Amino acid sequence: MNIAILSRSEQLYSTKSLLKAAEVQNHDIEIIDPAYCNLMIVNNNAVVQYHDQIIDDLDAIIPRIGASNTYRGASIVRHFEAMGVFSVASSQGIINSRDKWTCFQILAQKGIAMPKTTLGASPYLEAFVKDFGDQPIIIKMLEGTHGQGVILCENFKNAFATAQTLQVAGVKFVMQEFIAEAKGTDIRAFVVDGQVVASIKRQSKNGDFRSNLHQGGSASGIQLSPIEKQLAVATAKALDLQVCGVDILSSKRGPLVLEVNSTPGLEGIQTATGVDVSGKIIAFIEQQKK
Repeated sequence: MNIAILSRSEQLYSTKSLLKAAEVQNHDIEIIDPAYCNLMIVNNNAVVQYHDQIIDDLDAIIPRIGASNTYRGASIVRHFEAMGVFSVASSQGIINSRDKWTCFQILAQKGIAMPKTTLGASPYLEAFVKDFGDQPIIIKMLEGTHGQGVILCENFKNAFATAQTLQVAGVKFVMQEFIAEAKGTDIRAFVVDGQVVASIKRQSKNGDFRSNLHQGGSASGIQLSPIEKQLAVATAKALDLQVCGVDILSSKRGPLVLEVNSTPGLEGIQTATGVDVSGKIIAFIEQQKK
């Protein structure tokens, strides 16, 4: 099959891993830099031009769309979808997962368990912050990634001052209850085609509450409970994501979905578990084309 990875660099671990997995199965695979894709509609048909060539021979694409390029990246994926090219992450799924509030709204519609969350922008901001009491609050920018744009506020005074500052600056954010019993850990479940193929427990470094590996956290392989697996699979389905990473917190009232990543990194989970996740993604593409 002809497969393309939409990636800004062939030197990135995830891109190289997917490239190798496809080559092992004798697929023709190439890397397409989204920055050089020209999207056109010609004679009522979607057309993608890459540099000076028209792309018309792809069977599937694997989007590796960065958070800073969500709109254009999702538009490129949608263009390929209009051409009948299969994508492991749908354009709508990418958009649904990238805006945290939109993601939470969709999950709430499906009854997915989450921490208490409030949209931040409002003229009644002080009252909304008070609704959390004087407990610690997590404030998250809507389009942050890798743990960036996430702030732990220890009490009401600190939370209100932070929320006010963000609101004045025009930054969109949500406020979320702090799950203290998680103790700086969370679970990343990697879902491919409705199944959890690998999972890790992430632990924050000393002095930090964020467990993201990009923030210095550590990872180890873990076996999920049936409830955790069901939650991860239901979350992926709700967001129309065939391939994604679902982050789960352990709480006193059971597992809670913290976040969803439509283009999750592969290095941490493959290194910690030894599972060839890239190979499973390629196998999923093969199965779809059959």
